Amino acid sequence: MRLSPFRKRDAQPADAPVAIIDIGSNSIRLVIYEGAGRIPSILFNEKVMAGLGKGLGKTGMLDPGAVDRTVTALARFKRLAEDMGVARLNTVATAAVRDAANGPDFLQRLGEIGLPVELLPGTAEASLAGHGVLAAIPEADGIVGDLGGGSLELVRVRDGKVGDGVSVPFGVLRVAALKLSDGRALDRALDKALDAAGWTEKAAGKPFYMVGGSWRALARLHMALTDYTLPIVHHHVLAPSEAQRLVRALAQLDPKRIKGVAGIASSRIPALGHSASLLAALVRRLDPGMLIVSAYGLREGLLHRALPPEVRRLDPLIEATREEGIRQGRFPEHGDLLQRWITPLFGRESAELARLRHAACLLADVGWRAHPEFRAERGLDIALHGNFVAIDAQGRALLGQALFTHFGGEGVPQIVERLIGRDMAAQAMRWGYAMRLGQRLSGGVPGPLETSSLAVEQGRVVLRLLGEDVALYGEAVERRHKLLAESLGCTHELRAG
Repeated sequence: MRLSPFRKRDAQPADAPVAIIDIGSNSIRLVIYEGAGRIPSILFNEKVMAGLGKGLGKTGMLDPGAVDRTVTALARFKRLAEDMGVARLNTVATAAVRDAANGPDFLQRLGEIGLPVELLPGTAEASLAGHGVLAAIPEADGIVGDLGGGSLELVRVRDGKVGDGVSVPFGVLRVAALKLSDGRALDRALDKALDAAGWTEKAAGKPFYMVGGSWRALARLHMALTDYTLPIVHHHVLAPSEAQRLVRALAQLDPKRIKGVAGIASSRIPALGHSASLLAALVRRLDPGMLIVSAYGLREGLLHRALPPEVRRLDPLIEATREEGIRQGRFPEHGDLLQRWITPLFGRESAELARLRHAACLLADVGWRAHPEFRAERGLDIALHGNFVAIDAQGRALLGQALFTHFGGEGVPQIVERLIGRDMAAQAMRWGYAMRLGQRLSGGVPGPLETSSLAVEQGRVVLRLLGEDVALYGEAVERRHKLLAESLGCTHELRAG
């Protein structure tokens, strides 16, 4: 019997798939998520570069050919969502449809195929972009900029909350149509639009969070040009000065070279120069301390906004690594137990390091299905390339080194050394040795971790075992105990009773 990964249409439990169709000025996209949890997995993702707003600046109308392509694509999206048993389908439209004279006619056509659409005001777009960033970067404190084809939304985020936002008609398609002579002309036009919208916020040394496909493409180009070690676009950090450097680079680059950059769609390439120019203008206007790319935006913001407050407060990295550990591991509760068991050895660590150590423990069993000689590589790969948020490249490297060591890898992988250096890698190695001892001692059974303890006392790593659990202290356990102690500059000691 052939099994489907999707639930039947008549089965819609609380964790049934939910879907969002986002009708943008440049692209339309269907994303189907596995339920509506803190960070739901993506079951299906399809994009069509329809270009609805490509002639809007000149004609004030949605392009007729693009409208036909969009309606055809949306009919497909609707059918796919139905066949995949989606419990809730949200369809939203943004700037192009909002501003076009024939926008109502377009929405009527969608109604005729049974697809009701929520037309988002610009301020709602900005708010949802802010929620999307908070979903992936909960500690975000700065300004979110969501760049689409037809508009630019700006909104302040801090303390887990989204402030008031604005929308201005500075999407990449409209910037191209302005045919501004130079950067100063763009600055003047942008300042005028933002002043008219009442936007007075500045980043004042805080981050500017870049949302939208055009800026993600720009970030991919930046990583390619700088030969960045770990080209994962989410949470990629750029210095503000890099915006103007990208403007200069794009003025000289052969488009054929850009086409060779993985992850940049050919349809995005013509707008890259305008995206970079607008980013540089925003840097001059807002004065941010850094630029941070967010892979999450409006769609994820819709999900995040609908969550109960107690679910929003959950750490997305911890939730995602716990889910991954359950999916790939043998002992669902073991990661949290392991975290509590090794914590006394690392009491002086920062809250952020403790958080990453917790994530590593939750992934401590993900390599067991791999060939024994490649378990260390499997752990490293999952940490570096896993679909996680709320973690940057350096955090991934720490996670990777811990798992690499835990699964028996020796030394520091080159990619880890390039990202964090040997001193930081040594700290993650200590986590790995501690995790390895805990798993070998317990064999994955919770009891031994619940009744035993680890502590550093007077230069000794002391392992206390009670009663019959002393029998668990075999040669392999003692060897791992010794390795852990040596990594901490201590000797090892077993205490029974």
